[in-house]
Amino acid sequence: MQTQNNTEIPQATKTHNINMPATILSGMMFLVPALGVPSELLLPDTFKSAIVAFGALASALVFFWQHRQHTTTLQMHSVVWLPILLMVYALGSMEWSHTYLATVEAIRWFIFALILWLCLNTLTKENMPLLVWGIHGGAVVASVWAALQFWFDFSLFPQFASPASTFVNRNFFAEYLVCALPFSIWALTTMRQSRWIGLISLSVALNIVALMMTGTRSALFAMIVIIPVLLLILVKYHQHLAFSTWKQTSKRIAVLLLIAGVASMGSLPSNNATIRKGTTALEFSFARTTTLTKTKEYTEGSFSRRTAMWMPTTRIIQTHPFAGVGAGAWEVQIPRYKTGDEFLEIDDYPHNEYLQLLSEYGLLTGGIFLAVLFAYLIIAANKTWQLQNSFSQEAILRAFTLTSILALLIVSNTGFCWHLASTGALFAISLGLLTSSDARLIINKAFFTVIHWSPTLSNIALILLLCATLLAGYITQQAALVEYNIVQAIHFGNAAKKLHETKQELPSKDQALLISKMHDAISITPHYNKLTTLVAEKLATVGNWKDAVWIWETAVKSRPNEPLLWANIARGYTQLGQYPSALAATQRALEIHTNENSMRVLEVNLLNKLNKDEQAKKLLVNYFTNNDYDFALTQSGYALGLKTHDWPLAIQSLELRNKKWPDKAADGYFRLGSIYIEMHDDAKALEAFKAGLQTVPTDEKNQFKNQVPEPYRNML
Repeated sequence: MQTQNNTEIPQATKTHNINMPATILSGMMFLVPALGVPSELLLPDTFKSAIVAFGALASALVFFWQHRQHTTTLQMHSVVWLPILLMVYALGSMEWSHTYLATVEAIRWFIFALILWLCLNTLTKENMPLLVWGIHGGAVVASVWAALQFWFDFSLFPQFASPASTFVNRNFFAEYLVCALPFSIWALTTMRQSRWIGLISLSVALNIVALMMTGTRSALFAMIVIIPVLLLILVKYHQHLAFSTWKQTSKRIAVLLLIAGVASMGSLPSNNATIRKGTTALEFSFARTTTLTKTKEYTEGSFSRRTAMWMPTTRIIQTHPFAGVGAGAWEVQIPRYKTGDEFLEIDDYPHNEYLQLLSEYGLLTGGIFLAVLFAYLIIAANKTWQLQNSFSQEAILRAFTLTSILALLIVSNTGFCWHLASTGALFAISLGLLTSSDARLIINKAFFTVIHWSPTLSNIALILLLCATLLAGYITQQAALVEYNIVQAIHFGNAAKKLHETKQELPSKDQALLISKMHDAISITPHYNKLTTLVAEKLATVGNWKDAVWIWETAVKSRPNEPLLWANIARGYTQLGQYPSALAATQRALEIHTNENSMRVLEVNLLNKLNKDEQAKKLLVNYFTNNDYDFALTQSGYALGLKTHDWPLAIQSLELRNKKWPDKAADGYFRLGSIYIEMHDDAKALEAFKAGLQTVPTDEKNQFKNQVPEPYRNML
């Protein structure tokens, strides 16, 4: 293959029947967004991850099967080493970080690298359009599902936030759709058969409207950014795109159908109750986008919740700047770096891929990945802009691909799209399209390494890939089994909660089945914390604290730094009357998050129950001195003071309560007066009763007086 500088790199894509691996990848990219799970018993991303994994492995098996009988030369691009670098780090971090999560990360980056490398070695100008059409076709089918959900409240696929198509969450769907949009535009503008122009124009319009239906602000913002870029591409390469050869009538039809399609479909009202019936896609997207201009969004809205995850993530980076906390370990370590109101819920992702990468992989490994990736993309964009004449078709493909990556980089600031099977695969495919184009153009020979491949190596690769496929099958089966059991248990838990509200109980056989399913799931893996804790909460609601505590304790083994889990364990043991265990869990929670007032109260009360009164008093005095207390803590101080006849502690607790919660002052002063009576201090008792009377509304003064003991009542 000759290039501008007459340099040649051997092309593995010249072997016979080499388009089959690319065809499999195209089918994979069609199926990932198009197919969903019509049941809650399997998580959608687990299903999509299986499609990506088996698609990549099947493509690789076919690829090496084609090379099993002859020697050839394969290519290695510098960009392929980036996911391999992260995979190696993840494998290494298994030794000192969270083994399970690091393993998941290693597998994720292995699949990413495999897809990227296969694209590099299989994509040609001849088979590349099939891959692009696979991306567009999958996006269209996914958009049809979303439109049915928006317009008709179609409920085939379970929805966490509708309309989510097959993705369960509309944010996941929107992030994928905006990244696929440039390929949809490419498919339309390179269409040569005029009879399909109208249909493809409407399909692109549907994708745009479906994106609007989600109301996902990051994706809508990304679309606003990439639309001018796409227009620039169309203007710059107008002469080299197929639409330049269309008849004027075809051009008008395409533009008219695209604009009219967005306007008409975007004006159809929703019949989905979760969105608000009667709302159109245009109205919904506009309303959601304009919230970004409101101050409240950044103080109380979702952006403030994102900030509550980003700030502690930056603290992780500052504390572990070079090595990070380990691949996948963000969710394990993040509670240690949260403060105050940042403890809103148990989080799995920080919703910012860059911060998560740097916090887990460190500035050394993660920083190298980002620096090299962005440097490569800048070089690729610069070279694409410079390509002319005979290289215009390559420039067109590269320009649309870079625009897709631009959209991905934008939504990566507020989501975790690299971790999702759909957008992660599209990211790998996009880099594969660029690197395969580099190979055809030989833009920079330094990017490449030539691998001399023999039949023996192909056979070894086939054996390893076959083992990997069997392992993938086993992992998928186990994951499906775990999710099936946990979701079934959640359904039983929901039923138990509803019956409990009507003073009924779940049948004993169903209770036993619930616990049995949880045992089966947790025996396979204890790391489905988000799901298992839902079951524990249901059990606690109906009074089954024993099994709830057991589930929380399995969860805390995976997330040992999560104070909310320790708090639940402490409350469970308290309900069971196992006060030493409850105290130990409480103190563990406070070690992680010292500012949790509810846990302070629980600790004081537990020490009280264990007759460790002096230790409880010491804690209370310390909290009061440092002004670290809430209403419940003053109540605990008052109760402990009464129990031990420690009148100064009881008085201090009530005075603090009166000062900070003046609406409770009447009751507080009355209690103070009662304490001073016990202390035989009549003057202060009368003073307290008088102060309390002054805080009581006029119509309640007589009632207050009647409660004051004689002879103080007559002195008021």
